[in-house]
Amino acid sequence: MSGHSKWSSIKHKKAIKDAKRGKQFTKYIKEITVAARLGGGDINANPRLRTAVTTARANSMPADNIDRAIKKGTGELEGVHYEEVSYEGYGPGGAAIMASTLTDNRNRTVSELRRVFEKHGGNMGAAGCVAWMFSKRGLLTVEHGKVDEERLMEVALEAGADDVKDSGDIFEIDTTPDNFEAVKTALQEAKIETASAEITMVPQNTVSVTGKDAEQNMKLLEELDDHDDVQSVASNVDIPQEEMERLSAA
Repeated sequence: MSGHSKWSSIKHKKAIKDAKRGKQFTKYIKEITVAARLGGGDINANPRLRTAVTTARANSMPADNIDRAIKKGTGELEGVHYEEVSYEGYGPGGAAIMASTLTDNRNRTVSELRRVFEKHGGNMGAAGCVAWMFSKRGLLTVEHGKVDEERLMEVALEAGADDVKDSGDIFEIDTTPDNFEAVKTALQEAKIETASAEITMVPQNTVSVTGKDAEQNMKLLEELDDHDDVQSVASNVDIPQEEMERLSAA
């Protein structure tokens, strides 16, 4: 995919900026709370909670915040009850988009997300309209310059990863959900620092967009990703590198 920018690599750059602003803290707290509610507060016995806590710590979330979020999830402290809901739709040029949310008010969330889609030339669809284009996968990223590519491939593939791809500024490590924890642990033990690690929806194919469609898709994806109820956004959008440079300079 040389010369192109998929949403996964675009999102990585955006996440760095959001982390510096502390913008992700609310989302980390929600994920930790729900993970603890569903699987218990022991990070050693709850892989989802372990991943959420590891991500929060890597982004400098204070230990007290993490502890409170776990206790809200287990019921030791009073907290809000969040539901997991996914919303699907299309961006300009036929790009498929999925937004995974944690919400305490479905009606508010669906209304606000529909407005975001329409504002940027897209439209929200019915459940299942684009889900078939995505597969649930483990995705880990490592920044260029942090590791030798051959060393990364050796560690990741031996631990059970299906593939390691060069996606511009980052390497993407693709795993099955079942092998995700084993690969993440192997990278940690090999002292290979990951930029992100998550179970996410990965597109089976990508759709290339240019011009106004590229600009509108970027605004749509970024506004969805910024929404307080949205935990993650997946898309099959693929924007040529020269388009990304133009949009970044605008």
